[in-house]
Amino acid sequence: METTTDRARFNMIQQQVRPWDVLDDRALDAMASVRREAFVPDAYQGLAYADIEIPIGAAAEMLAPKMIGRLLQAVAVQPGERVLEIGAGTGYLSACLSHLGARVIAIEIDPALAAEACTRLAAQGFDAVEVRTGDALAGPVAGGPFDVIAVTGSMPTERALPMLKDQLAVGGRLFCILGVEPAMEAVLITRVKKADYRRAGLFETTARALVNATEPDGFEF
Repeated sequence: METTTDRARFNMIQQQVRPWDVLDDRALDAMASVRREAFVPDAYQGLAYADIEIPIGAAAEMLAPKMIGRLLQAVAVQPGERVLEIGAGTGYLSACLSHLGARVIAIEIDPALAAEACTRLAAQGFDAVEVRTGDALAGPVAGGPFDVIAVTGSMPTERALPMLKDQLAVGGRLFCILGVEPAMEAVLITRVKKADYRRAGLFETTARALVNATEPDGFEF
């Protein structure tokens, strides 16, 4: 029997995600299967399927559904691929990636959010996602190279790109949002060969900056 949340999830996909040029069946299936409301703070349950960014902490937001859809479509993760998610939040994107068969390492700089993501993911049966507390811009993350790196917050400069790109496997894809308001762009970078990368601009958008993304000494090469 269809519930109110089932209908809200269906409407989210049909009225928000598909119209934003998300046509990949696997990405849509992941969003139809993962209960978004299970990853939304109690105070915002009524907005779980709204076309907005939802606050999930003092310095973080849950990306709007259409953005998640475009991200999933762009990285085109395949079963068994190793994924690094930077900015785990409450775990919703991690759950979608895991549903698609990825082996996910999710990094979250906020210890409280990292603990919350672990709890919410486990409650929904996504025990295989490894959530770590830390700053993913402070240096390479153990467990690479990665087939996909998904950065959920924006980066005002391209300072961290060389370090992130170097963690990609050949054929790996990096999704990130670069720039400052009002001129931000979602970008997909593919490692074609060991020293050869292809860069494609996907769409203009805005997103809250990652914590530490603007610090001048956030990492070392």
